[in-house]
Amino acid sequence: MRDFLHRHVLHNLGLKLISLALAVGLWLAVARDPVAEVAVDVAIEFHNIPQNLEISSENIPRAQIRLRGPERVVHRLRPADVYAEIELSGLKPGERTFDLTAQQIHEPAELEVVQVVPSQFHLAFDTRLTRQVPVQPRVVGTFAPGYALGQVEVDPAAITISGPKKHVEAVESAITDPVDVSGAINRVTFSRHPYISDPLIQVASPDPVRITVIMQKVPVTSGAQSAKPE
Repeated sequence: MRDFLHRHVLHNLGLKLISLALAVGLWLAVARDPVAEVAVDVAIEFHNIPQNLEISSENIPRAQIRLRGPERVVHRLRPADVYAEIELSGLKPGERTFDLTAQQIHEPAELEVVQVVPSQFHLAFDTRLTRQVPVQPRVVGTFAPGYALGQVEVDPAAITISGPKKHVEAVESAITDPVDVSGAINRVTFSRHPYISDPLIQVASPDPVRITVIMQKVPVTSGAQSAKPE
């Protein structure tokens, strides 16, 4: 019996006690740290998009990622810790459907991706085009009696825009915020921003343009005249 105890119980007793303590500690840590799940809404990151290519879809999808792991890690999770990544190198103009799986998701090491919504998404791509378009001022208001709209000068007269080719080609002009010339009898100058209603088109310079309105005297007729948008 003494030999049995010495050989199987007392031999390497220190190591056995350390192993037992580690096992108990690990069990206690797991018991105190239950598994939790969380859903995180994240933007989809597009990497290595070709330089001359633009996304021509107006709605860029977001992804909802469901994650599972230790409750303590879930509680510390920040939105920036999770993101979806799509590789676009070598992409050509046209439409493309992408799979969105756990392999495209980057998450903290202790968490597991259990669901990705949507699992697929569809986008259109077009060549980037840059060109100039004229600025069309919007003149509104009620003219002073005996006066009519003479000249409207815009400086600069054109702005540079860029974006997906088909969208840029469809733009005829940039429109300014309205200028009210009610009661003006001479030359008046306004500063207004031009804008393009298409959200996929960027204006190269965000600076406002100067709009000079020159009124001219005309014979008075019955009733006041109103400005019409130019």
